[in-house]
Amino acid sequence: MRVTHVITRLIVGGAQENTIATVLGLQAYPDLQVDLLSGPTLGPEGSLHTTFARKPSLLKIIPDLVRPVRPFQDWRALENLTKNFQETKPDIVHTHSGKAGILGRIAAKRANVPIIVHTIHGPSFGSFQGRLANLVFRSAEKYAARFTTHFISVADAMTAQYLNAGIGSPEKYTRIFSGFPLAPFLSGTNDFKLREELGIRPDDFVIGKIARLFELKGHDDLLEVASELVRKFPRVKFLLIGDGPWRQRLESRAESFGVRQNFVFTGLIPPDQIPRFLGIMNALVHLSRREGLPRALSQALAAGKPVVAYDCDGAKEVCLPDETGFLIPVGDKKMLLEKFGCLISDPALCQRMGATGRALVEKKFSIEQMVENIYALYKKLEAQREKSNARAAL
Repeated sequence: MRVTHVITRLIVGGAQENTIATVLGLQAYPDLQVDLLSGPTLGPEGSLHTTFARKPSLLKIIPDLVRPVRPFQDWRALENLTKNFQETKPDIVHTHSGKAGILGRIAAKRANVPIIVHTIHGPSFGSFQGRLANLVFRSAEKYAARFTTHFISVADAMTAQYLNAGIGSPEKYTRIFSGFPLAPFLSGTNDFKLREELGIRPDDFVIGKIARLFELKGHDDLLEVASELVRKFPRVKFLLIGDGPWRQRLESRAESFGVRQNFVFTGLIPPDQIPRFLGIMNALVHLSRREGLPRALSQALAAGKPVVAYDCDGAKEVCLPDETGFLIPVGDKKMLLEKFGCLISDPALCQRMGATGRALVEKKFSIEQMVENIYALYKKLEAQREKSNARAAL
């Protein structure tokens, strides 16, 4: 069985890491031939292209497959994808992300690919957009759903949102959590040498955030509570992991709030170094207003760290209130400040929540389980197609 995955770009991010882990993990099944088509990766978010340095044949770049809406390039990307599918004749096309999800599925339909799967890593439409953009993307998703054999959602929240929008039917959805290598996170330690390198003292309480420095990620809300939190707890430090076009703006705002000395901006960190940085955190905060199921939350829990998150999309499926962390109504900065205070004041609470979260993630978030579940779905869809073809032949 030949399976071709399609994604818009391979920046450093959860959807991209999920896709790469899936493509590489499926290599273990001798009855599968798997490859990946991606658009070019440009910008400050960092690239994961080098993951395929040892297996370059698995990855092909589609130059016109870009994230912004650009009609002429989009048409050329569609033509290139269609041609690729017509030549390679995959049994399954499995798409990821917004632009590749739409163009990839249309191209697969044009090329008569028998099984078309789409993973919803995060919503491509919603209240985070303007009315026109929301209408366009929702309509595009409805159109592509007509010929989508099956959806994989990384969180039940994604399934509910798409069904509520009239996209697909319940039997067409399967939730498969986004797995990652657990061992480095489970074995992480509080590396005092790393703390020293970053200007963090041994007794500082470190609130970490792993996200692109960009809109909708909630950095502004964190900055707006930082000065009050620092006033109450002078030993608090904020460790921001990631980069993006908002870095200079956020650094300037931290300066204007008088808390620049309490913020550490690391810039881009290679994915394999994230466990080391999580090890020096006391808690992780995630304030995104658009997400599927944030990988940063499950990774922090694997490292035994409590989490504080906005109740957005799939966050509540791992941030269990008063069990693994605190779930905050979106934009409620008063409650955010209160819950930070609870964690800083109660080390035993941090330890208990971290241990509960670790047990949850160990059970549900291994790469092996994710890949096994995806393979099982492929086989199920293949069997259904063969059965349908046999009936048609009667």
